[in-house]
Amino acid sequence: MNQTSNQKLNDSAGARWAALFIVAFTMMAAYYVNDIMAPLKSMLESDLRWTSGEFGFFTGAYSFLNVFLLMLIWGGLILDKFGIRFTGILSAMLMVGGTICEYLAITRFGGTEELMFGYKTDVFLASAGYSVFGVGAEVAGITVTKIIAKWFQGKEMALAMGVQVALARVGSQAAYAVAIPVARRWQLDTPLLIGAILLIGGLIAFLCFAVMDRKLDRQVTIDTTCGDEEKFSFKDVKAVVANPGFWLIAILCVLFYSCVFPFQKFATELMITKYNVSEDIAGTFAGLPALGALILTPVFGGMIDRRGKSASIMMLGSLMLIGVHAVYAVPTIHASWVAICLMIILGVAFSLVPSAMWPAVAKIFPVKQLGTAYALIFFIQNIGLWGIPALIGNVLENHCIREQKIVDGMTQTLYDYTLPMCIFTAIAILSLFVAFLLKAADRKYGYRLEEANVHK
Repeated sequence: MNQTSNQKLNDSAGARWAALFIVAFTMMAAYYVNDIMAPLKSMLESDLRWTSGEFGFFTGAYSFLNVFLLMLIWGGLILDKFGIRFTGILSAMLMVGGTICEYLAITRFGGTEELMFGYKTDVFLASAGYSVFGVGAEVAGITVTKIIAKWFQGKEMALAMGVQVALARVGSQAAYAVAIPVARRWQLDTPLLIGAILLIGGLIAFLCFAVMDRKLDRQVTIDTTCGDEEKFSFKDVKAVVANPGFWLIAILCVLFYSCVFPFQKFATELMITKYNVSEDIAGTFAGLPALGALILTPVFGGMIDRRGKSASIMMLGSLMLIGVHAVYAVPTIHASWVAICLMIILGVAFSLVPSAMWPAVAKIFPVKQLGTAYALIFFIQNIGLWGIPALIGNVLENHCIREQKIVDGMTQTLYDYTLPMCIFTAIAILSLFVAFLLKAADRKYGYRLEEANVHK
């Protein structure tokens, strides 16, 4: 660290937390847009004549470019080459552009039967826009992590990361809460239009942060990667993938998140069709895991910092997932209070596992390999976020139609979610098995996952 003044900008608690909240607003907007279409699945099917398979294709499109064009890895290279300001602004622009494309697809081509590359024009263009948005959102996530590492180096870094994640969940919860009421009050595309406006605000927020960050750079050079040799490099890939801990935590990551994010995309319809929850509040209940993460992630993060037990907590979170999805799969349980309680439990698991998982990565890998490890783990995670929604959508469309009825002149399809929930349960069981193997690897290789992060 080369100091050029006695008092640096990030030495001021107000300044560094202001910087955090500015970039956190951008991520809140990103999470809102990411989840805003999920509660509208039934309306997309009735108003625009989408099928469950097409909805699954659209949902999985978020990760398509990240998986097949390796955009997460290229994003990491751009971040290291051009820095957080350029990459943050670029990612915000991609999110704005992708969301506008998605909005235009629905407003200008919604309900069309014309085909483009074998898909309905509105489905394909909306999916293309969502895929571009997904690149921006994932790269923005990596960029914000590096921003926190820079501005909170030697300070409240773990707390700052927990707060940022918690604030991002506000966007998710807002999306699930307002999507259906807003769409009913105005139009189907209105919730997405609000998201586009929020993202434009997020882009402006990142421009404001860039001014602050440039001022900090004039005061001091903080190398968050501890040297050029610690930047992302393809040379590090071999070392990372040769570490047994990488495959265990990467597979656990993809399995765990595949039981949460894709499930939430279909949860609103599940609440309405199986548990008879009102459309106006079904989205709010589907968003309860995000609300739980908002409240509990910083709490659990602090607990793990002081007491450790990361591997055991990941096992506990996976076990909770099994219980939640297994009960959802029981066809004879229709009580709405059961569904709500299960969502609350899912929210606890959704807070526990990430609080333990991401700090664990820093114990498994040396600092010089962390950027590579995180990029590869996010890449593998995106494979699940692409494939599982497509799988569930196709299963619903081809095997789970319960009945079809005409409502207000439009066809409404009701689905039996037993088989999809059995699939989620099986994935959760696999996550528990991998978490058990990770705990065994911790004892064998000495990762110290069960030790506290903060040493007295």
